[in-house]
Amino acid sequence: MSDRLTSRRNSIIIRRLPGLSTIRPPAKRGYWIFSVNPHHYHWDTLFVKGKEMWRGAGNRADANRALKQVRKGDRVLCYHSAPERALYAIGEVTRDPYPDPHDRESKMMVADLRAMERLPRQIPLDELRGNTSVRKVKFLKNVRLIISPVTEEEYQEILRMAGIVATPGLPLP
Repeated sequence: MSDRLTSRRNSIIIRRLPGLSTIRPPAKRGYWIFSVNPHHYHWDTLFVKGKEMWRGAGNRADANRALKQVRKGDRVLCYHSAPERALYAIGEVTRDPYPDPHDRESKMMVADLRAMERLPRQIPLDELRGNTSVRKVKFLKNVRLIISPVTEEEYQEILRMAGIVATPGLPLP
């Protein structure tokens, strides 16, 4: 008997034998902060294009290691470094990281991003540091990080700080 995939309420059931099934939960969405220098790349560029190959990790080893953990469907909080120093927008990863096609000799990684929405209110770095709920974010301890993971609770708190509140029955962006 061949394997057959069926979907039931966010779970995938693989039927192998009549009466026996294996339930595998869906992959958990990741949340990240991507930081850029607005003089080199402005997040508005992503909104103009809608979707773009993001090369912001460059050849920094720590950024490429972090980028390898990013997956399709993950949410990205877009941060502008100096002079603004503020969270600016929300994006989504539309393709798993892959080697930079423009630089075949190095080990640089890139990911495709899609613009979702600008934050209703930019959140300055000082305000992020002042909030005890997000104080443990790695990025706040070292603002030189280009890519930093964020927990789901921290992500929701940051959205709340920006003025995005959950509506019953609708998921947060």
